[in-house]
Amino acid sequence: MSISAGAGVRLEIGHVLFIDLVGYSKLLLDEQREQLQRLTEIVRNTEQVRAAETADKLLRLPAGDGMALVFFSSPEAPVQCAIEIGKKLEQYPELKLRMQVTFCYPSASPKTWHTRGGGVLTCMIWANAP
Repeated sequence: MSISAGAGVRLEIGHVLFIDLVGYSKLLLDEQREQLQRLTEIVRNTEQVRAAETADKLLRLPAGDGMALVFFSSPEAPVQCAIEIGKKLEQYPELKLRMQVTFCYPSASPKTWHTRGGGVLTCMIWANAP
């Protein structure tokens, strides 16, 4: 979804899926690497991620013990992605995930959120506020 901010600038609302591995810091380094690789593989193979990447409507941001997926297509995309991941997790009982869906307010340049430290970090703070 996008809106106009005047002067030819298009602002896009990001629909975000935060994913993190529960108990990550208690794992051995090899186990951490293995679980992150498996999580990344599961996420990359979801229909929602593949479709959003093909349409250039996805921003994937690593977050140490997980990742944030910012979809610029529809509000349903992160929810559907979480459902796909949940179904796949049945095959990997050792992976314990926490997932959260939210949205971020517009940013003039969503593809640079991770380098400016803006949009997604702010979104995470708002999502975790009481």
